Amino acid sequence: MLARLRKFWGWLWSPYTGLPLAAVLVAGGIGGVLFWGAFNTAMEMTNSLEFCISCHEMRDNVYQEYKQTVHFKNASGVRAICSDCHVPKDWVHKVVRKIQASNELFHKVIGTIDTKEKFEAHRLTMAQRVWDTMKATDSRECRNCHSFTAMHFEKQRPEAAKRMQKAMADGDTCIDCHKGIAHKMPDMTSGFKSMWSDIVASASALSPQPGDTYYTLTTIGFTAEKAGEGGRAAGRLLAATPVEVLERDGDQLKVRATGWRQENVDRVVYARAGKRIFVAALSPAATDLVSSGASQTDADTGQVWSEATMDVWIPARDLTDNVEPLWAYGAELYGATCATCHTAPAANHFVANQWIGTLNSMKQNISIDTEQYRFLQKYLQMHAADIAGH
Repeated sequence: MLARLRKFWGWLWSPYTGLPLAAVLVAGGIGGVLFWGAFNTAMEMTNSLEFCISCHEMRDNVYQEYKQTVHFKNASGVRAICSDCHVPKDWVHKVVRKIQASNELFHKVIGTIDTKEKFEAHRLTMAQRVWDTMKATDSRECRNCHSFTAMHFEKQRPEAAKRMQKAMADGDTCIDCHKGIAHKMPDMTSGFKSMWSDIVASASALSPQPGDTYYTLTTIGFTAEKAGEGGRAAGRLLAATPVEVLERDGDQLKVRATGWRQENVDRVVYARAGKRIFVAALSPAATDLVSSGASQTDADTGQVWSEATMDVWIPARDLTDNVEPLWAYGAELYGATCATCHTAPAANHFVANQWIGTLNSMKQNISIDTEQYRFLQKYLQMHAADIAGH
């Protein structure tokens, strides 16, 4: 048998002149057509809805969600199946996508998402990967059926038409606003909640010492004197406010916070002159805690602003020595809160004072608590177009 195989192999590679060249070419052409037909047939089989839901991971999860959407059943009877949204039409990108899909087979084998609990735990990661791909390709698969130039804006609802035309003018892409169009949205809070847990855990290991600068994690109440010496609540320091530790006494710290105070507005200290970025809010009886320094007049408003310094006592907790993880948390919080339903403008799209009204106009549409809202505003303001540095 081995000898026969060797003989056959040698025959395959030996020159043979017993057949006309035309016959060899025809035979090769027919073989190529048959091979291409078989390959393309197999490729298209993997694009079918039946193939996509042949595993229980897809059938029991996203398929059930997809069946409730307009892409599955609608008045016109036009159905977009999995491959219409997730597999490119052109051959090169299609083959690349099929090769990438081999990674999904690997995770099928090792059971990465073989239970509903595992699937939900990975939903955000998987969704983010798809969103990033669609963003990078300008929602290429969406545009197989949808395009701005083919839209009859007059027949759309007024609000929809307004948003579509703005998106077209701004160069936005479909996935910017339509992330939950076919599947349930993942829990967008898991990312920033996990980051926050890491920040708090890291901060709990700190032992703040005099001479060092730290940043408040949350809104922290302060007193004029140490709590054990009759110190009464005098106000609050807002999150992400830098403080210099002057003195430590057990679990209390005497800290110095600096900023700016507007003339005739004694109860608020701001991070920058002319910018409504909150550093501290004081009680009516505690305004004398703030010492004023050099003054300047805002050329645009005529308002007078003075440098402000205040030395107060706070608990020796909820502080971090590195502000960058806080800003990273703010970026994640912003993306999860404001980039779910529409394209979120970059933080430097507005000036610091504009962000107050912009956020307030969207407050009813977002579901974060008061502390998270305050931090989100602080993050956006500190990264606004008119703020240099952090």
